[in-house]
Amino acid sequence: MEWTSTILAIAALVFFFQALTWKTRAKNKSLPPGPRGLPILGNLLMIGTKPHHDLRRLARKYGPIMHLRLGLMPVIFVSSPEAAELFLKTHDLVFASRPPQEASKYISYNQQNLIFAPYGSFWRNMRKMCTLELLSSHKISTFRSMRKQELDLLVRSIRDAAYSGVAVDLSSMVTSFSTDVSCRMVIGKNYNSDDFSEKGFGATVRETMRIASAFNLADYIPQIRGLDLQGQTKRMKAIGYCQGF
Repeated sequence: MEWTSTILAIAALVFFFQALTWKTRAKNKSLPPGPRGLPILGNLLMIGTKPHHDLRRLARKYGPIMHLRLGLMPVIFVSSPEAAELFLKTHDLVFASRPPQEASKYISYNQQNLIFAPYGSFWRNMRKMCTLELLSSHKISTFRSMRKQELDLLVRSIRDAAYSGVAVDLSSMVTSFSTDVSCRMVIGKNYNSDDFSEKGFGATVRETMRIASAFNLADYIPQIRGLDLQGQTKRMKAIGYCQGF
């Protein structure tokens, strides 16, 4: 009896997601060509550990503008310079906004920063403020001495390591240099390695980058977000809490 109930529940779940797929497909009959997908998962299983190779293979078959369904989310892939120009230049305002993601919700203040905010008056005002207060020629010149100080520290560290015959991690040192320059420009001070949280500022930044770029199934099947099957939401909330303090 328990097995029968489980099978019926699974069948109902599959039918529910498939109905959502049919509804989406009916609304978008003019979509570009693309491969047929599986119920619920769509074309996710066609994308392996080297997605650029898999997408190139599919584009050879379906053309430079291709439609895939990743989970329940319709996605358009562009793979030619001419098509890219249409999306990035000719009709750039139509495609200027980023789709909502769990990472941007919890880490980027519900998409309220310059990178993830949807295109509109808020984003334009934020870009204007950033350009005037941080990226103008006057501001760049103002921070010149500070950048020179941080660069001198970087070169001195590399030189001391060379004299001592010690191997250096250039990637880590350049990342620290970039972080220190950004903090001094925006906040006015350097953060020590143990600031920002018990994990440290650098560790928090690295964890933010890792979790924001990781595959999150809830972004492709929004109906299961509440289950947090991969534990991603819990980690995102922890990072957002650290950033808030």
